[in-house]
Amino acid sequence: MFRYPADRLPVTIIVALTCLDFALYFQLEQSWLLVAFWLLMIIPKGKIGAWNHHHQHTPTFKKRPLNRLLEFCYALHTGATTNLWVQHHVLGHHLNFLDQHKDESRWKRRSGKVMGKIEYTFNVALTAHLRSFFVGKRFPKLQKEFVFYTLLTLLVVGILIWFKPMQALFLFVLPMVCGILLTSWATYKHHSGLSTDNEFEASRNNLNRFYNITTGNLGYHTAHHHKQGLHWSRLPELHEQIKGKIPNHLISSSMPVYDWLQRKRA
Repeated sequence: MFRYPADRLPVTIIVALTCLDFALYFQLEQSWLLVAFWLLMIIPKGKIGAWNHHHQHTPTFKKRPLNRLLEFCYALHTGATTNLWVQHHVLGHHLNFLDQHKDESRWKRRSGKVMGKIEYTFNVALTAHLRSFFVGKRFPKLQKEFVFYTLLTLLVVGILIWFKPMQALFLFVLPMVCGILLTSWATYKHHSGLSTDNEFEASRNNLNRFYNITTGNLGYHTAHHHKQGLHWSRLPELHEQIKGKIPNHLISSSMPVYDWLQRKRA
């Protein structure tokens, strides 16, 4: 069923969270509990964006219907529907990340100045679906699936809002909005400010164990760009093979939150 055994645990957790959301949708009536649950799950659900990213690089299941069902779960948590990142990220950003005139996740303004983190976050989040659609023009089959499943997801969410608006808002709508914002926020540090034609000098890497457990080794970012089709579980091995080509200042082992606190104290 699974292409790679390493996907079993994260997928089980993500599907279980989806089932929990639907259980709460039908059972919870107290608004304060819905708000508390939404706030409590902002960061954990924000991490799901990394796993959606991995799935759209390398589909999780051997069977197509199972992948579509999993993508529906991902969409409800992250706001990123079927093929959004396939078009925007796999067929867009990964081919263009060294060229800020083309990069779908560009961190430079048209003037050439580097965007701030907040500007970048909203720029990527608000344009993600549109840029994905335009990349998809070169891949009609992918684009057709992207449009169909995006509309289907919006229809389902619309029905959920119709029957229970408060529950739908805090269990589905706000997590979808926060998910795509957090995904965009988290990607800023991957490449921002690294103007180069050398792929080994264009990504920052974070080898912190907790960070990589919760994001599926997304910290091995140079390795991921070097061989984007490689399954996330094999990225540390590839990193060991190429780390001699990566400048030391682009490799760290600290948590992003720690880095932010350090900057605040400075």
